[in-house]
Amino acid sequence: MGQDPYHQPGQAHGLCFSVKRGVPPPPSLLNIFGELQADCGISPPAHGELTGWAKSGVLLLNTALTVRHGVANSHKNQGWEILTDKIIEILNRRGDAVFILWGNNAKSKIPLITNSGNLVLTGTHPSPLSANRGGFFGGKYFSAANAFLRERGINEINWKL
Repeated sequence: MGQDPYHQPGQAHGLCFSVKRGVPPPPSLLNIFGELQADCGISPPAHGELTGWAKSGVLLLNTALTVRHGVANSHKNQGWEILTDKIIEILNRRGDAVFILWGNNAKSKIPLITNSGNLVLTGTHPSPLSANRGGFFGGKYFSAANAFLRERGINEINWKL
């Protein structure tokens, strides 16, 4: 889970942190790929489209689903949270979900995750400014998610794109 869609033309396409093929991966996504490589040894792909993760079972959700051009976080508290909070509440009922919450907007959803059977992993936002201050790199989010799923007999996520 992240904050909101990328706010430059042609970047956002409905999956959190993802960009369509042919669009240069933004710095946040490059940091995610760097962490994936450090954690799991998976080399960064030549593109930034995360559709493969979605097909493997990852819900790539932002707390807000729209944004004003050039203004990050501009649609916070405009109503999207009603929908995204409900999605979190429904997933919380499963008791075997992994929630990876990056950034303060995403981490603000922790109170909605009440089922102790779920795994909650948190880190700072992967944007260069936040990630380089500490709290993102070294989080081992990908291997921790797969270890949790494996322990429960659930198919692991294929993090290769």
